[in-house]
Amino acid sequence: MDLTPSDAVRAAHLVEPVALAALLAGDAPPVVLDVRWALGRPDGRAAHREARVPGSVYVDLETELAGHGTPTDGRHPLPQVADLQAAARRWGVRRGSAVVVLDDVAGLSAARAWWLLRWAGLTDVRVLDGGLAAWRAAGLPLAAGEPEPPAPGDVVLSAGRLPVVDADGAAALAGGGRLLDARAGERYRGEVEPVDPRAGHVPGSVSAPTAESLDADGRLLRTAALEDRFAALGVGAGEEVGVSCGSGVTAAHLALALVLAGRRPVLYPGSWSAWSSDPARPVAVGADPWGSEPSTGS
Repeated sequence: MDLTPSDAVRAAHLVEPVALAALLAGDAPPVVLDVRWALGRPDGRAAHREARVPGSVYVDLETELAGHGTPTDGRHPLPQVADLQAAARRWGVRRGSAVVVLDDVAGLSAARAWWLLRWAGLTDVRVLDGGLAAWRAAGLPLAAGEPEPPAPGDVVLSAGRLPVVDADGAAALAGGGRLLDARAGERYRGEVEPVDPRAGHVPGSVSAPTAESLDADGRLLRTAALEDRFAALGVGAGEEVGVSCGSGVTAAHLALALVLAGRRPVLYPGSWSAWSSDPARPVAVGADPWGSEPSTGS
């Protein structure tokens, strides 16, 4: 049966657990990257050793999927492409490799690897829809113990294949209502702020918690539901829209949902962690995009 255009897009960016198991049993298995990370629980090595998709390689988001800079670069700036290439070779990624990324939080951290590797030139990178929970629910086997290191890869990466904006670019997008904030609503409104210098959001940005792109089983909503979601947020089909979050991690998941819905996401890598670290940048609080109490102070 021929795929519809939306089904083809979904198949290019997501893979189901049973389909992944079949690929792993085939002649040209993909490289499977385990990106277990969460705010307050950044190191997933122990969990990876305890239970993982067989043959998967642990990826450290903090050191391998992020660079280091000043506070106004954000908590997870993009890595240098040479560093990302060296990491990808350690993971066993070869020229022409297919890659599948997963985590245990419904793709919220794995999408960072999906976005980065596509930004760096790989074209066959998919997210395991539903993550490790979906793999378990399908009754598929898990491996445990100290993993064997993969054979080194030879992939060549080059930066800039997906669009990004800096703080000025994010401000311009927000001014036109075209910057979506992937954080939970309470952080957007400035009611809580667990890690960054100031609470609130970029003035003009629109609250779009990325968790609302998931169903009750932690899988991405069907394409029609995603299309409806983003249309309700004012983003039409084919339109360019900025994505932001706390530090550029879950914004990548929002970008994935937008791609599935036929929109064109532009990542603000520094996100709120960078914006809120610059005292010259204004802050809005409350549910309104422009804020009930805009301020410039820290």
